[in-house]
This record gives sequence, structure tokens and C-alpha cells, in this order.
Amino acid sequence: MASENTRKWAIIPEPNSMTVGEGTVLLPYAGRVNESIAIGDGDFLLAHQLVADIRSATGTDWDIATGDMWSGFIRLRIADSWDFDSQDGGTAGAYTLTINTDGITITGCDFEGVRNGVQTLRQLIRQNGAVLPELQIADAPACQIRGYYLDATRGRVPTLAWLKQWADKLCLYKYNQLQLYIEHTFAFDGMSETWRGSSPLTPADTLEFDQYCANLGIELVPSVSTFGHQYVAMRTQELRELGEFPEDADRPFSFIERMRHHTLNVADDRAFAFSAQLVDSYLQLFRSKRFNICADETFDLGKGKSKQEAQRVGVAALYATYVGKLCEHLSKQGREPMFWGDIAIEMPEILETLPNNVTLLNWQYEPEATDEKIQLVAQAGAKQIVCPAVWGWNALLPRIDDAWNNIARIARYGIDCGAEGMLVTDWGDFGHVNDPRMAVPGMIFGAQYAWNPAGDTAENDLLERISRVEYGDCSARFVALLRNASAQAVFTWRELVEYLELDDGTGNCNTDVAQTIPCLADRLVDHLSDYGNAMTVREARNRMMRNMATTIERIPQANRALQQCMVDIAPIAAHMGNPGITAAVRIAMEGQLLLNRVGFALAEAHDVRDAHDAGDWRPSDYRALARELECWCEAYAKEWNATSQPSELHRIQETVWKAADELRRISK
Repeated sequence: MASENTRKWAIIPEPNSMTVGEGTVLLPYAGRVNESIAIGDGDFLLAHQLVADIRSATGTDWDIATGDMWSGFIRLRIADSWDFDSQDGGTAGAYTLTINTDGITITGCDFEGVRNGVQTLRQLIRQNGAVLPELQIADAPACQIRGYYLDATRGRVPTLAWLKQWADKLCLYKYNQLQLYIEHTFAFDGMSETWRGSSPLTPADTLEFDQYCANLGIELVPSVSTFGHQYVAMRTQELRELGEFPEDADRPFSFIERMRHHTLNVADDRAFAFSAQLVDSYLQLFRSKRFNICADETFDLGKGKSKQEAQRVGVAALYATYVGKLCEHLSKQGREPMFWGDIAIEMPEILETLPNNVTLLNWQYEPEATDEKIQLVAQAGAKQIVCPAVWGWNALLPRIDDAWNNIARIARYGIDCGAEGMLVTDWGDFGHVNDPRMAVPGMIFGAQYAWNPAGDTAENDLLERISRVEYGDCSARFVALLRNASAQAVFTWRELVEYLELDDGTGNCNTDVAQTIPCLADRLVDHLSDYGNAMTVREARNRMMRNMATTIERIPQANRALQQCMVDIAPIAAHMGNPGITAAVRIAMEGQLLLNRVGFALAEAHDVRDAHDAGDWRPSDYRALARELECWCEAYAKEWNATSQPSELHRIQETVWKAADELRRISK
């Protein structure tokens, strides 16, 4: 392939085979796309995609036709049986693309193949306008399932309009599956107490979006929590008795507790009836035969109401029996069950009980992940899809290096172990403070490595290509600057939430929160044995901030570097013609500057840093910083509305306001 240093355009995912000629091809000012009826694209969506991009890039209007009586400078066709050799194998999604002076031809072995070829051509048109390079491409995906998993429940419920924009983007990068994560944010009949005030998605939304995705060649797979992650439902008056710890249902809301305490008591027969009702009503809205029951992170299983039954049969058996029963329930209805594999992998005896039609979603998010867990599932003979992450949760800025390391590794492990595909996850822990537009680089990493994981693609090279293809950045620096900015996140949203939630709302230390913070977990037991009483909020916060002392030292330098990133990225963003992403990035960077300053101020208040030792930089006085936080929060709320329903925006605002109030308190 031609080096990126010798041409100013790129294709993502990078094709497996591409030959670039010396010449160029000028698109006609009045051309036509001829799309074969055999493709099965009833609304000629693929032809319309090309016509829209040609109009946007060149200002000219093209015609659309079908049938051999009509000429077309761009021709879309389904392959004859001999068009793909044994190497391409007629693989689902395979295509060829030829651009020469005779015109442009895209040939796919099926609808998905033509669709994929069209996305490659669209990327070329967007970057080159009316003058395209002569080239030949023969291409096919490594993973047959190339999916994206979007959290639509723990803070943000996307608007339907934004979901459609996201599906368009997934299509452009050749994804063919999408799942939306649902806990409580769907308007199930009879469950209004659970979804009230959450801006829930509706059956009408789902039917419309399912059709929209299908037209794009994307399978919309239903995914709903049916075992763990029932925090909101288990806090209602009507359903609390189904939880492991109904006595805790009236505790104040906590982002951290929502991540830990959310498990159904499956020893109660009513729990299965509840889960089956969710499954049965939800699956009727989707054309997909797959169904993800989730069933992950059942931390409280066997510890509360089900303790006696767990002691009798064992926690693993309790888990396996319930999940098996749900899978059987789906199988009887002709569905293919999927569920997250974390519990089954921790208790490998569960793997031996899985039905043949069940797919394990094997998630691993460590940047330096090994293939041990993927090998374990493969050796057990279970079907699996490997699941890395875009690394956006708990942060205003995406951790791009972590996403690249994680996704590139997991994709290769999956191919080596015969996984059925890859599902890239995008989570919203702690209120989904991360703007979904910040996940685009990670999403594109997933597109590249699900398609061609064996390619020798360096991170910096891929960042440059993303800058060109996605953002229209001729300097190819935009994503690298975003990565550099994210590296300056010293005191993050997660640390702020931990600090604030150490107060249980009554002035006492929340031990459930403290147990999730490594530097506090061990001390809780020691404190009781040494002093005979629980740790106070002040003591817990002191220890937390002192444990961060070395990190806090970086804040002045980090904020200077972050401000320089803002200066460097501004002129690039101004020329990209995308005010939405420009605003989102600016708000995220400004927010991280403020979070760093809040961390520095809290450290100072806890005597981690002395004022005279602050060097050449100090935060503003606490009250002024509180006012800046509140003003930033208003700007943040406006950007939230660009992609999301109101949903849980109020929880983000309340957290910021608590931080501002704390700053005012410690200023006295």
C-alpha cells in the first residue's frame, strides 16, 4: 500500500489488499449511480449515501437508476459465483472496488459486501472530492460480527435522532451489530415506578430504530439486565422484595453503590417471572434472533436473601441454574441467548453447563490484557465474542492510549482463539459524564481491528488516519492532541464522586463506598480493631487525599499542558467545520482543568499541600472556584442536550453543586 506520508487520504478500516495507480479519475459533474436490484437494498439507500456525499463534497447532483438499460459511472452489483477467488472465499461482507477512467465498480458477495464497498468509496469522496485516485481493492472482514455496545441506561438516554446519527457512523466504519444497554430506562408496561423520570426509550422508538439500523445493514440486538444491575428496580416500593437486600432500598442514591449492589434474589420464584416478563415483552420489538440477558457482576448473589439457598447448592450452581433457565426460555422461542462471561469465567464449572446455542460475551478491559480468559472459554468449547472497551467511563476526556492497547490486543486474541466476533463496549459508569462523541476514536479503533487485527498498524498512524477520515483534519493532529489532553487528567470525575460519596448523607462514612477505594478498604478493618469505632468521613477523606499526594503534585504542570492542548487544537477545530465536536471537546477540556483545580484545592484543605509550597501555580480561592464550577456546569448541560434526553443530567449537576458547596465550606 502507498505510505500515508505520500498521500493525503486514508481508508478505515485499512483494506486487506489495495493497489493504487499513478493516475486520477475525475467524477462527472452530472453522473449516475446504478445500483443492481439484486443487492436487496429496497430503498436504494446505498446509492443515496453516495449521492449525498458527492453533493456535499462537490456541490453537484447525481442521478440514481437500476437495471442494465441505464448507464452509471458508479456501478453497484452483486458478485457472480466466480467473482471471488478462494482466498476471499465469498466471505460475508467481502467486496472489490475498482476506480479507473471507465468508471467505478463495487462488487460484493452479498448486501453487506456492497455496503462495505460503498463505505470505502464514501470515505474517498469525502477526502478527495471530485478527483479520486485510480485503485483496486479486494477486501473482507476478519470478524463476521463487528458490534458496538452503548450504555443507554446509567445516566444518559440518547435521543432517537442522535442514535440514528451514531448508527450512520457505525455503518461508515463497517460495523454490522449494535446493542443498547438497558437497566431501567425502557418504558415497560407495569413498571412505571422503575422508569419514571428517566426519559425512557419506548416501543415506538425501538421499532423505528430497529428498521433504521436494518436499512444500514446493522443488526440491532436487544440487551436488558435480567439478573444483576437492577439497582433502580430494587429500590422501588413494588419490586424491592425481589432484591438480595431489600432493607437497603431507602438508602440515599449513590453512583458507587449502583455499581455494587443490584442483584436479584433468584432463590425467590418471583424473580424469574420478573426477568421472563422483561425478556418476553422486549424481544417482540426486534427482528434479531439474538438476545443479550447480561447476567453480569452479580456481586451480592448468595449474600442476602439467597444466602441459605446458596449454602445448600453453592453460589455457582445458583447462578448457573438461573441463567440456564433464562437461556432455555429464550431458546424455546427460537432466540439465541447471549450473556456477559465474567461470572462464568470466575467459576469455570459454569462453562460446562452452557447450552450449545449460548454465546459468552467475554469482556476484558485492561490495556495490558492477556489471552488467558479467552483461551479458557475456547478450550471449554463455548461460543464467545470478545469485548474490549473504548475507555471513556468516569472521565470527561477519553483515555485513548488505554483504548488502543486494549482493543488491538483483544481483537488479535479473539481471532487466534476462534471467537465469533468482537463487541466494542462504551460504558457510562457514575452517571455517564462522558459525552458519547468522545468515544469516536475508540469506536474507530474497534472498526479497524475487528476488520483487520493482523495489520501492522501503529497507534500514531491510526490517530492520523482518524483525524483525516473522521474529522476532516488536514493537519492529521486532532486526535493526537485529544489524546495528549486526556493524559493531563489527574483528579478525575471518579475521584470527585468517591470523595463526595464517602459521606453517606448523614455525616457518617459510607463504608460501602470506602470498600471500593483501595487505600481505604484495608484500613476499615484495622480502624475498628485499633480504635473500636468506624472511620469518620474526615479521616477517610484525609487518607484518600494523602494517598493521592504524589499524583496531586502533577496538577500545575498537567494544567499548563492541558491549556497548551486547547491552544493547539483551536485553529484545527475551526477548520474542521464540525461545531458540535468542537464544543464537546472544549467543554470536556475546560471541565478537566476545573477538576484538576478542585483536586488541588481539596488536597490543600486536607494539608496534603502547604500553600507556601505551591510553586508558581495555585488554584483560585475556593469560593471563586466554586462559582467557576457552577458556570461550567450550565455549559455542560447545554452540550448534554445535543445528544441526550434529560435522563440523569440532574445527578451530574447535583454532584457538581455538592463539590461547589464543599469548596465554600472548607473556605470558612
